Amino acid sequence: MQEREETRRRLHFGQRISGRVVRVPRPGTIGVFVDIGLVVGGFVDVLLLPEDAARWPTEGTEAEFEVWWVDERPQIRLKPVDPRFLREDFDEWLSRWRPGWPQEFGLPVLAIGSRHLRNRDDRPFVLRSNGILALRTQSPPSEWSI
Repeated sequence: MQEREETRRRLHFGQRISGRVVRVPRPGTIGVFVDIGLVVGGFVDVLLLPEDAARWPTEGTEAEFEVWWVDERPQIRLKPVDPRFLREDFDEWLSRWRPGWPQEFGLPVLAIGSRHLRNRDDRPFVLRSNGILALRTQSPPSEWSI
């Protein structure tokens, strides 16, 4: 646990990491697991991948990724660098859900819960464990709306 937290403290948003796709459990529905050579694994969420699962990186694919998100899970959320592995409308999606992304490059990955991102309407959101972006309301996390 302590080694995992130490690893997180050394990571920065946008930091590039080479990795190898080690598992694609249900193409088109969940995402891909990536071995990034750290004590924590990497994961690319279905939200960032192409709609057509045939365009997803397959097991054994070696590629570069950027540190995209960190939360309470024992993994680092990644964004593919190669545009072939990104959703087709990534730029539009990015401007809507994570407009501050370019300015976040180089910022340290902070402690869990200390960072809330906002969409272009300045409403905070989180990435749920099921991979769905949820707009945060005044309700507790279990009642956040999509």
